[in-house]
Amino acid sequence: MARGNNRQPIFKSDADRRLFLRTLGEACEKTGWRVHAYVLMNNHYHLLVRTPEANLVAGMKWLQGTYTQRYNLRHVLCGHLFQGRYKAVVIEEEGMYLQVVSTYIHLNPARAGLIEIGEQKLKSYGWSSYPFYIAGNAGAPAWLCCQTVLNSLGLRDAQRKGYEAYMEARVLELGIKGRRKELEEQWKTLRRGWYVGTRKFGQDLEKHLDKARSGRRRESHSGPARQAHDEAAAEAMIVAGLSALGLEETQLRHLPKGAPEKAGLAWLVRQRSTVSLRWVSQRLGMGDYSRVSQAVSRMDRGKGSKLAGIRQRLAEVAKTAAQK
Repeated sequence: MARGNNRQPIFKSDADRRLFLRTLGEACEKTGWRVHAYVLMNNHYHLLVRTPEANLVAGMKWLQGTYTQRYNLRHVLCGHLFQGRYKAVVIEEEGMYLQVVSTYIHLNPARAGLIEIGEQKLKSYGWSSYPFYIAGNAGAPAWLCCQTVLNSLGLRDAQRKGYEAYMEARVLELGIKGRRKELEEQWKTLRRGWYVGTRKFGQDLEKHLDKARSGRRRESHSGPARQAHDEAAAEAMIVAGLSALGLEETQLRHLPKGAPEKAGLAWLVRQRSTVSLRWVSQRLGMGDYSRVSQAVSRMDRGKGSKLAGIRQRLAEVAKTAAQK
């Protein structure tokens, strides 16, 4: 997904939209991508795309760069068209996740008020893959693959009307305040997260990130993926720290906010990760995040036999982690 620079339009006319789709088709020919769903809005677009080869970055650079050049040439403009880098979210193929994402994409015109719910059909908005989903393959571009999403709903190619009934029901749900709130909550992960899938899927991705990061500077990674990696590392530190202190998770939860053990764990996490003070305070149940800084200072000073003993045990945990 990508937006226009300063949220300005990236399509001024239907001719621009046709130009973008033609450019997308060329990108698919160059990269081997298969697009499962798309929607072109006024100042942004969404693509649900499969990349059989590891060429998303190169392909997106070509797609957005080429479209920008062609758009600027058409309108006698220069400079940036898109607002920074596109956002890419990894999606688990198993289960209902492709269905969730494609539904979100196809409902964009209804969510944005570009069709009148209850009065107009979703297919009346022509600049998405949805009309091809319900009309069959006639006229559909070669790079668009509808069947994978249909399969996720248990629908065969001949059952396009079933998909239309499914989507029109989702449109009507948007007109119900309570149901719309539920749907928006489901889509929050898609808009703000870095993957859509089960927690195990996320953990597997984190392992791949660990391998990809090996020997590379941390600065070469950014955004939600880096945050997820850092939080996973902090969580591992807490588990190891609890073991070193002979504590169970349930015991940790019942300790006072300012307990020396919590101070020690906060010190350990801040030594070995870059998670925020707020994350540490919430994870350890320390109350206001300012307590974390105070706790770390107490451990650094190491006054008192109990604090010194806790720090000594946790320092061994930090040393072991550093050697991995």
